Amino acid sequence: MNGGTELIHPALGQRSEASLWRTIREDIGCTFDRDPAARTRLEVITTYPGIHAILLYRVAHRLWRRGWRYLPRLISYLGRIWTGIDIHPGARIGRRFFIDHGAGVVIGETAEVGDDVTLYHGVTLGGVSWNRGKRHPTLGNQVVVGAGAKILGPIQIGNQARVGANSVVIASVPDGRTVVGIPGKLVNPTRVSDAPTGAIDLNHHLIPDPLADAVNCLLERIRNLEQQVGTHDALLSGSQPDYECLVCNAKQVCETSGADSRR
Repeated sequence: MNGGTELIHPALGQRSEASLWRTIREDIGCTFDRDPAARTRLEVITTYPGIHAILLYRVAHRLWRRGWRYLPRLISYLGRIWTGIDIHPGARIGRRFFIDHGAGVVIGETAEVGDDVTLYHGVTLGGVSWNRGKRHPTLGNQVVVGAGAKILGPIQIGNQARVGANSVVIASVPDGRTVVGIPGKLVNPTRVSDAPTGAIDLNHHLIPDPLADAVNCLLERIRNLEQQVGTHDALLSGSQPDYECLVCNAKQVCETSGADSRR
């Protein structure tokens, strides 16, 4: 198609053609589905740094695919100064891409992003190698990446996967799974999404906490061991079950964690 820009669907291995302006209209339009603060198209176009960054990327990437190198990098650099978002013009990004808030987002040269993906501020799609080949991650369709998350290396993030805020992901994630922590660990969802069918689930904050679960498990095991040996105090001269908690501020944390672990 003349005047078209090729869009990559990395998770499906498909290619489709869409005009540059149609793609840009979709990028602007999807904002209203994913940001309740968006009111008018004029507001979105003039005040959203994520939109500014993706518009400049679309132009730069089109030039990059035509063999230009310096001008696309210059456009990318100016976009970084203007928005605080660094998208390499060689990255391949699908349709209806949304960056919320935007500050500090970095997308590397060989990164691939599917359709309907949402990134929050501070996200990095980075590399872990000096190799000139594929060194950045591939994100499938409808992926949501929480604020501050780092996805590193040529790994695959499956369709409809969710990455928790501040996670560091260095291994591939299957379709529909949630990954949290440092390094990222797969967790089982604790709730059924209330998002309409086909819509993106933005409740990425409602995810399990594997570290808290591990601490709760350890506290429960300690409580069981203390009962087995007939003592409840961890300090010398303690005679009551909660004696040690009188000299520190851990009582509320311990008791709450213990109660949660027995549910």
